[in-house]
Amino acid sequence: MILVPPRRIIVTGGPGSGKTSLIDALEVRGFARSFEAGRTIIQEEVRAGGTALPWGDPQAYADRMLSRELTSYRMADGLTGPVFFDRGLPDIIGYLTLCELPVPDAVDDAVRRLRYDPVVFIAPPWPEIFAQDAERRQDLAEAERTHAAMAQVYPALGYRLVELPRVDVETRADFVLERLAATS
Repeated sequence: MILVPPRRIIVTGGPGSGKTSLIDALEVRGFARSFEAGRTIIQEEVRAGGTALPWGDPQAYADRMLSRELTSYRMADGLTGPVFFDRGLPDIIGYLTLCELPVPDAVDDAVRRLRYDPVVFIAPPWPEIFAQDAERRQDLAEAERTHAAMAQVYPALGYRLVELPRVDVETRADFVLERLAATS
């Protein structure tokens, strides 16, 4: 029996651009997925009174993201077929760049060693659906800067970006699956 490694498919972009809604829709269709590390870390830190937060200690927050993203990456090892990631290890470099912080060797090593599918879907800023909440304190301008950072980081690491259309979530899910079928 030949084991086929999973296709680790990243969906990236700025906050509030519909990434998680898309991945939720793909999960409903039966696909495996990861959960966004950043939002989970923020929830945990706020509950615990911690400081590893984007508005507290951004470097500690990035360290926690690395740990979570490594766990998510490994989670896919036993799976087959596409696994959709709500961001990935390269997003940490984008975040650190946005914060004007150095990229630790551990992050650089992980990003270069642990590869995802060469096609990465990027959700463009979408003012009509953007909303702030308890974990998403960024404004639209910061969401746009985050998108720009990811649009630079991924190609620099050898990934090919495919921009998601600004359409309803089911049509977006169809778009992703059609693109994946065309590149398999």
